[in-house]
Amino acid sequence: MALSPRPFRSHLLAWYASHARQLPWRETCDPYRVWLSEIMLQQTRVAAVLDHYREFLRRFPTVQKLAAAREASVLSAWSGLGYYRRARMLYRAAKLIVKERKGNFPTTAAEWRQLPGVGRYTAAAIASIAFGEPVAVVDGNVERVLQRISGHRLAGEELWTSAEKLLDPTRPGDFNQAMMELGATVCTPRAPVCLTCPVMHLCAARGELPGSVKPPRQKNRDIHYALDSRDGEVLLVQRPHNARLMPGMWELPEIAHSTNHAKPAFTLKHSITVTDYTVHVWRISAVAPPFSRSLPEGGHAGKWIPLTKLPKLPLTGLARKILRQAGIIATGTRT
Repeated sequence: MALSPRPFRSHLLAWYASHARQLPWRETCDPYRVWLSEIMLQQTRVAAVLDHYREFLRRFPTVQKLAAAREASVLSAWSGLGYYRRARMLYRAAKLIVKERKGNFPTTAAEWRQLPGVGRYTAAAIASIAFGEPVAVVDGNVERVLQRISGHRLAGEELWTSAEKLLDPTRPGDFNQAMMELGATVCTPRAPVCLTCPVMHLCAARGELPGSVKPPRQKNRDIHYALDSRDGEVLLVQRPHNARLMPGMWELPEIAHSTNHAKPAFTLKHSITVTDYTVHVWRISAVAPPFSRSLPEGGHAGKWIPLTKLPKLPLTGLARKILRQAGIIATGTRT
């Protein structure tokens, strides 16, 4: 890369000091909080993480509290963030830190990568931000910045090598966060705001690279669920523990649609990755004909759950959304 690192670092860090978003995990270098934020932010927008981050810390303020909790409680606090494997790996890693490391956190990226759920990017982010280790990060935002300033496609180790060359070794944590902030707020996937970019004069592309990869097209699907509640209880089903998606989580019974019932109680929208769902909710018995509940193979039969136990139950994000709209869970409460 022909780019000179020193002026790039200087302009980027000066911009970051003035324009960085005020985010709760940037108020501290505490490794537990930095780690938690990095795991939550994987494949999730910042706006969706903010409330979950604060609530999770309220319930599990230390790694010791997290390690001592029940997995169901951890999943309940995670409900709504999706990609629940992250929560399970976080929980497993907390137990290892408390039991095998006597509560002491790893201090290097190499050590962090030995923990469950911590990959190369996450390890580098935590080590640089919490412990000042001079290691660069490459996530989607950083990758886009690197490609545009260089003016050509980079892949694999090329990206990591380019990031290491630009890294400010005296302020690695701030520099890494500045690179990610630039990609998230200025050097965006489409229509980058180049005129406000602090390093525009050093950028080869000054805009989108030609032939940018188009995002996958969203798919549309209709699904139907039975909302069966009575006498202070609601009927839920538990996903099998070996399911690929959301194992062990609780949800409403999915049912087959019937033309014998003209209208559902209500309909809402829900999106998971590249699929947009139109969700029809019917206030009927989940087991009464002509409806039939369809469970994944290995799933558990429906169970009547007292409404008082819902806050501690690991619900899927969709189940939580349905129960809130139905008024069974109060709007604004965490489950």
